Amino acid sequence: MTLLTLSFTLLFVLATMLVSVWQKLGLEKEIAIGTVRSAVQLLAIGYVLQYIFRTENVIYLVFMIALMIAVASSNAARRGAGMPGILWRVAVSIAVTELLLMGLLLGLKMIEPSPQYIIPISGMTIGSAMIVAGLFMNQIRREVQSTKGEIEVLLALGATAKQALQEVRKRAVKFSMIPTIDGMKTVGLVQLPGMMTGMIVAGADPVEAVRYQILIVFSFTGSAAITSMLLSMLSYRLLLTKGLQLKSFHEPK
Repeated sequence: MTLLTLSFTLLFVLATMLVSVWQKLGLEKEIAIGTVRSAVQLLAIGYVLQYIFRTENVIYLVFMIALMIAVASSNAARRGAGMPGILWRVAVSIAVTELLLMGLLLGLKMIEPSPQYIIPISGMTIGSAMIVAGLFMNQIRREVQSTKGEIEVLLALGATAKQALQEVRKRAVKFSMIPTIDGMKTVGLVQLPGMMTGMIVAGADPVEAVRYQILIVFSFTGSAAITSMLLSMLSYRLLLTKGLQLKSFHEPK
């Protein structure tokens, strides 16, 4: 694809901005900023990946994955604003998920041990884990607020923090996994995922592309479960004070 052809895609952005102006949505500035940022970030990462793929230096590979985990953790942790220590808990959850899944994929030789495979799959896994972590943080706060009276009664009757918040945690974990599960049910029927589509456009055999996509879909499911359950175990105590009283939190922006 030439740069001239690529520039024509700005017509879609322009159309979106015109709709925003027409409907007085006030999103023109955000759309413009998002357009510039996404273009710059993608172009920059393209050159970075090109260099990493050529050198195949393990240090660069580890640094790239660590950077992705750091950015993903920072973004997801915003949903837990006001909860001290939530950033490192989210980071640990995402990092453990990445290590387990990548260790499994490489250990069973499902993918080749090269940056060309490790970085893209790690990026998709970490991105999925980030979304799940954000959904979990949002939902558990809502659950606590909606069942505040029930939780306080359990605590007053002598329940431990784990016992009082058990149902809240379960519902938050289930909620955070809904998009992943729904995606599994409709993949191939409603949507053709990005990795599979990209491989087909690049000339790969459709069946081979489907095999890799199945690997990604199952990995996403595993990452969603591991991330949400691990984050649940690490963070639920932050909802209570040392005296086992519910904390008050402001809704994250």
